[in-house]
Amino acid sequence: MPPWWQVTATGLVVGVLFGLFGVGGSSFATPALGLLGVPGLIAVAAPLPATIPAAMVAMLAYIRRGQVEWPVARWSVYGGVPATVVGALLSKYVGGRPLLIASGVVLAAVGVRLLLPLPEGRIAGLARRRAAVVIPAAAAIGLFTGLLANGGGFLLVPLFVVVLGLTMPESAGTSLVVISALSVPTLATHWALGHINWTIAGAFAAGSVPGAAVGSWLSQHLPAKSMKRGFGMLLIVFAVYFVGRQILDP
Repeated sequence: MPPWWQVTATGLVVGVLFGLFGVGGSSFATPALGLLGVPGLIAVAAPLPATIPAAMVAMLAYIRRGQVEWPVARWSVYGGVPATVVGALLSKYVGGRPLLIASGVVLAAVGVRLLLPLPEGRIAGLARRRAAVVIPAAAAIGLFTGLLANGGGFLLVPLFVVVLGLTMPESAGTSLVVISALSVPTLATHWALGHINWTIAGAFAAGSVPGAAVGSWLSQHLPAKSMKRGFGMLLIVFAVYFVGRQILDP
């Protein structure tokens, strides 16, 4: 296992990204912990205990600024919570290394999509007000959330931006509210499965929770378009490096 200070430093970086983009709980933390030498399923589940307080700390600034679409958040919770339990139960049959690689592949796909031009509102204006669109999409995301042991922000933010037409700050704020809810059943299920190492989880939380507060503050001072572009590029670069390491290392 890596020393605690490396895990805490990783948590700090991840927390800042989490507060800044409304994503980063496990989508960055799991690959980063894997690179530090944390075993697969432990790396997948270790960020979960920090996700709930980090999301709650980060989302407060977005709520104060009115950057949460509450109907979208509510419908996402309705669809996502039951599916997270199913996904978490499936994780023990998949195994750690495949889950690490899957995390990297999904990150790359999301990054590419965010860099492409967005559709001109053909869906966005209607979809953000339709539970029939949001609930099934959130259920699919919830399945991956449970399987990959994260809050789901790495898929929720692109859904809110690309399909629902929310701005990047609105997407980040709404995502953080949903993550706070989805992380509870995900944590409970992975804890019951024995996937939580509390030493690693505690060291990670010590960095990520204050980092989330810093990131949410920084989000007030950065333009939404630049945030979206930077987010997509960061996802792609990090994902390619991580997946390459997982495939090439014996």
